[in-house]
Amino acid sequence: MSGTEKAPPGVDTTVPSPARMYDYILGGTENYEVDRKAAEAVRTNMPDLEDAAWANRGFLQRSVRWLAEQGIRQFVDIGAGLPTRNNTHEAAQAVAPDTRVLYADNDPMVAAHAKDLLAGSSGTAFITADFRDPDGLLGHEEALALIDFTKPVALLLVAVTHFVPDEDDPWGAVQKYMSRLVPGSYLALSSITSERQPDRAVDTVEEVYSRSSSGAVRVRARADIERFFTGLEIVPPYEGGPARLAYVGQWGAEDPDAADSDGSRWGYCAVARKPK
Repeated sequence: MSGTEKAPPGVDTTVPSPARMYDYILGGTENYEVDRKAAEAVRTNMPDLEDAAWANRGFLQRSVRWLAEQGIRQFVDIGAGLPTRNNTHEAAQAVAPDTRVLYADNDPMVAAHAKDLLAGSSGTAFITADFRDPDGLLGHEEALALIDFTKPVALLLVAVTHFVPDEDDPWGAVQKYMSRLVPGSYLALSSITSERQPDRAVDTVEEVYSRSSSGAVRVRARADIERFFTGLEIVPPYEGGPARLAYVGQWGAEDPDAADSDGSRWGYCAVARKPK
């Protein structure tokens, strides 16, 4: 797709979009020249950009499969982005075909893409909604039509919260979401981290995304990411591992040491259960 092609209504091709940049980094086609230039600007000081994106994508797919294997049949995927391949409903329904998946995003390009991508997919729906509005998102008529909130739900916040500034209290929003879900529900969350990363690379990431449609990105320390799981029971990220945050490439890996790549270390993640 080129920057001169006609864009869907509401899509601004003059400002880079994090969702479209992510699509480009993963090898997709739902992006414009402005997105490719922004991603390449990040790559100048973050050579592991593609590795980091795929490690995060791998966490999504492995955690969804694991959750489906635990009996979870309902997923709410916020800020999904909906790349062309290996999305949440595909991973979950490969385990249990009756799984239902609600996608939510506030990017108009994602909304336009979702109509085509989800056409003919059973048990799925897409709504335009903002993570910062838990009541509006969970109370949306399509959400209520698809998801039975009297039963366990997996809330997916994969590479989402780092686009929400501290002043908007993303921790409070996550707690509000989880308060609406019944015990036995899960939170799967990943977030970019500043720990063990060169200052120049962190500065580049923050500077490029400050000029994107998100307005900013918050590259947080491990302790700040751990706060999202307050009151929840973190599950071990791999066999024999401690029940705590892991790098995104390591979660669910058969060989965690081999999965501990430089790109993987750009993000922390965990899956946690709401206790009874």
